[in-house]
Amino acid sequence: MKVAIAGGHGKIALLTTKLLSASGHEVWGIVRNSSHGADIAVAGGHALVLDLENADAEKLAAELSEREIDAVVFAAGAGPGSTAERKLTVDRDGAVLLADAAARAGVSRYIMISAMAADDFDPDSDDVFQVYLRAKSEADAAVRETSLDWTIVRPGGLTDDPATGTVTLAESTGRGEIPRADVAWIITQLLTSGDAVRRQFEAISGSTPIAEALRDL
Repeated sequence: MKVAIAGGHGKIALLTTKLLSASGHEVWGIVRNSSHGADIAVAGGHALVLDLENADAEKLAAELSEREIDAVVFAAGAGPGSTAERKLTVDRDGAVLLADAAARAGVSRYIMISAMAADDFDPDSDDVFQVYLRAKSEADAAVRETSLDWTIVRPGGLTDDPATGTVTLAESTGRGEIPRADVAWIITQLLTSGDAVRRQFEAISGSTPIAEALRDL
């Protein structure tokens, strides 16, 4: 399988790249900074240098087609300390751009890394975190309206702890944390199994093995 990950230099993306490449899959990390290519290479992937905030769907679709991409993952984000405006241009508009480009390139599988309780944002607030939740919620809604084989993963609080391999997955799990490494395993299992197509769920640490939890959704 050939997979493109938007936000390819992020922690979850690099962990996912390691897992996929170790299993013989080809991974392209979409990054705007070419210097990030070295870290992607160490993880076993390749860099696709493209700025999602300044690209159009036609350009991105051409890049996906050229590499014969089979599936895409949206793991990009404006990051801590970014402005409310960039939450919208990256976290929302970037996700919609990737969906549009995937459709144009004939790539049906789309994995979205969203955020827990994204729909609970305050629409009247200009607080950066509330705008972040709004961006995630609106991106998720746009992806759900596509004809893609999407899956939307809404993890709880992210930690850098080692993977446990066990989770709780549900439409609403309640508050909780999850290691980024387990989110990477969820993405990998989604891509390789085909489970949970057109499903949205929250994910926190739990007692159910990841493969079983995804099958049970």
